[in-house]
Amino acid sequence: MQSFRVKLIVLVVLTLAFLAYSFLLYTSAPKEKVHASPLALEGKMIWQQKNCQACHQFYGLGGHLGPDLTNVSAKLPDVSIRAFLTSGTNIMPDFHLTEHEKDALVAFLKYTNTTGTADPKSFIQHPDGTISQK
Repeated sequence: MQSFRVKLIVLVVLTLAFLAYSFLLYTSAPKEKVHASPLALEGKMIWQQKNCQACHQFYGLGGHLGPDLTNVSAKLPDVSIRAFLTSGTNIMPDFHLTEHEKDALVAFLKYTNTTGTADPKSFIQHPDGTISQK
């Protein structure tokens, strides 16, 4: 009987700790230093609709067929990004985007560049499946 009581107390304490931690995580969302423009938000929707994350990554998360695009706008000029969006590559298809959609995607990629840096080559992979930067 005593062991059941101890187990029940442990279960209640762990449940309360989990609920408190979850509440803390979901109510203290990180604050954006730079807010996305309406055009960048539209680009994010296009990114999701075209399923770009199936091949590309942000911060090392996403597909592995294409490159990580977290900081691509810092490495390539807008004209080069637009060229990729216009004609695709051997692997990336041409999505037949309108000029406005290309503008929105470029704005989205510029916005993601302001959110931080990511160089997947510098990530440390941990045995539990998580990653961190050096």
